[in-house]
Amino acid sequence: MVDIFRETTTVRYDYIDRSDRLTLGGIFSFFQEAAINHAANLGVGRDIMENSGQGWVLSRLSLFVERRPLYREAIEVSTWPRRWEKLFALRDFAIRDAKGNMAVRGRSAWLVLDIEKRRPLRAQSIMEPLPPNHDIDAFPAGAAGLNPRENLEKSGERAALYSDIDYYGHVNNARYIQWMQDATDMNVHTNAAQIRLDINYLSEVLPGETVELWTYPIEGITGSQDYPVSPGPSFAYEGRRPKAGEQAQAVFRAELFTGS
Repeated sequence: MVDIFRETTTVRYDYIDRSDRLTLGGIFSFFQEAAINHAANLGVGRDIMENSGQGWVLSRLSLFVERRPLYREAIEVSTWPRRWEKLFALRDFAIRDAKGNMAVRGRSAWLVLDIEKRRPLRAQSIMEPLPPNHDIDAFPAGAAGLNPRENLEKSGERAALYSDIDYYGHVNNARYIQWMQDATDMNVHTNAAQIRLDINYLSEVLPGETVELWTYPIEGITGSQDYPVSPGPSFAYEGRRPKAGEQAQAVFRAELFTGS
């Protein structure tokens, strides 16, 4: 077992925007791949979990981007488990530059899913044998739980199509980030030097389903007390599954804070 998974790589062309810097979507892809590789190393990877009818599903992720690495910049992506809280298995992430300086830090909360019943199971039995990493804390603020916000306005719709769907047959977690980015003025993301993001995944979205995207500017808030960003455009997001004659069901919520 490797307590902390580390991988040295470079920022790829398809992970940057017009600013020549790493995007949120690219960060999520780096995190996801590192988590998959480390889980396999720890004996709780996809193939082994499937043998017992289980799988990992991302439920929450919070991150703080202190600096956005540049195209072709050498970076180290690392990740490690952080025990559990009730149903959630916790995992931290970090991206550092070639000198070891922190660029991105994050914490995620995962559910162990009964694949057939699509129901969460307690994570304790899976997490107990894994390295606890008590004193290695990338993100003390934790993975935030978000409450519904008022005054959200519909900004568009997205259908869950082939390129959105992952191995488990639902929309991949990184695709929601791209949906959010596309629902916002591109200059917000291009110009952002620091970013604080919290996202909660509330319900899986299956192929062919349509998700309404709702958003609204957040005023007077610059991220968390632990990881504040300088004042810049900030937004609340919610994806909703429309239901005829019923209140729409939230499938994800997110809050984004940017600074220069």
